[in-house]
Amino acid sequence: MEKLTKEQIDKALKVLKMPADSKLVTHLNACVHCGLCATSCMYFIALQNDKYIPARKVELVASLYRRYCTLTGKIVPKLVNARELDEQMAEEMIDILFGACTMCGRCVKHCSIGVDIAYVVRVGRQMLAAMDLVPATLQATVDAALTTGNNMAIPTEEFVDTIQWMEEELMDEMDDKNARIPLDEKDKHILYTLNPREPKFFPLSISAMAKIFYAAKESWTLSTKMYDVTNYGLFSGNNEDAAAIAKHLYDEVKRLNANTLVLGECGHGSRATRWEGPNYLGMEYDFDVITVVELINDYIRSSRIKLDKSLIKERVTLHDPCNLSRNGGLESELRFAVKNAVSDFAEMTPHGLDNFCCGGGGGQLAMSEYNDRRIKIGEIKAEQIRKTGASIVVTPCHNCIDQLRQINHTYKLNVKIKSIAEIVADALVIEK
Repeated sequence: MEKLTKEQIDKALKVLKMPADSKLVTHLNACVHCGLCATSCMYFIALQNDKYIPARKVELVASLYRRYCTLTGKIVPKLVNARELDEQMAEEMIDILFGACTMCGRCVKHCSIGVDIAYVVRVGRQMLAAMDLVPATLQATVDAALTTGNNMAIPTEEFVDTIQWMEEELMDEMDDKNARIPLDEKDKHILYTLNPREPKFFPLSISAMAKIFYAAKESWTLSTKMYDVTNYGLFSGNNEDAAAIAKHLYDEVKRLNANTLVLGECGHGSRATRWEGPNYLGMEYDFDVITVVELINDYIRSSRIKLDKSLIKERVTLHDPCNLSRNGGLESELRFAVKNAVSDFAEMTPHGLDNFCCGGGGGQLAMSEYNDRRIKIGEIKAEQIRKTGASIVVTPCHNCIDQLRQINHTYKLNVKIKSIAEIVADALVIEK
């Protein structure tokens, strides 16, 4: 790493010294370094190295706070373990805060004092972002979303071709030439969003949701300009980038004059748009925002769609995306959808609010330099799946799906990985 400039350090310290951020100070001072968080963290469990203990991540940021924001730390830094922000410290922060944390929040749940460790990690990432030290692979994902409208930089022509192909397949399956996947249609009830992994790698999930919309006789559209539900600015630490991505989606809802923004199957995308978005933009939305899981459940509860559990014979388990269950409060909603679609359901142990992350969260899927670590910690999830005896794993997040597919291959689980839309579509009864 090149020597840090004074300008870089000043920008990082500005983040650390945010005058309104009493929350940060509270959590930095609250941590007593008891170590109870250790066994909550996938990195510590899998890699058995003390540097991965969540409290150690808090201490990285706390040591800087003591050095630059307390009198004792400024005068006798060694007395209070106050550290300098130099190249060695920056490299350590990158490796630990970016490379060894999915920001899943499981450590927060297990902290006896309630220290929001994930929040502290996020502030540390903000400091690194202020110094332009975000891992290049993660920043490239953010830049792609800012410049092309989607994080995989899929050309519009390629996206449209994929959608038109899926529409033809839908017409054939429904035996109805009026079955459509509408694009850029104004004044529809719903603007639906996707994770770009869907048109790139998992188009059948688009087809599944289109089938559900068809059965529900929904008024909906996709955008060709801004369909990306993801927002990796949430993970890079650059709130300005996160706000810009959120604004793109907000503007597209207004351009198409939709009543409701439906967030596709992406845990962090739902969090970044629905819960963080108003904070980024400094305003409340003047349209409804819900996740696709909640929408599907509304269809089930109101009998707009009908399901036949007997159509799915295999045992099914559910992986809880961290940002939907533990951080989003949708634990029961996820189970309602799946249990209405399958007859043989088995929970992982642990599950729900205490479930382990898949290992791909926090931007890990975008940071190829940490692939070996990511796959190693994924062994914990692999063992959870294996113990259920399930042959199908369902999860409402395409980042999770991608990680689960990789650990499925690595650890030879021989299971099928499906989205909630796919499992519901498999059980769907189409009435003509």
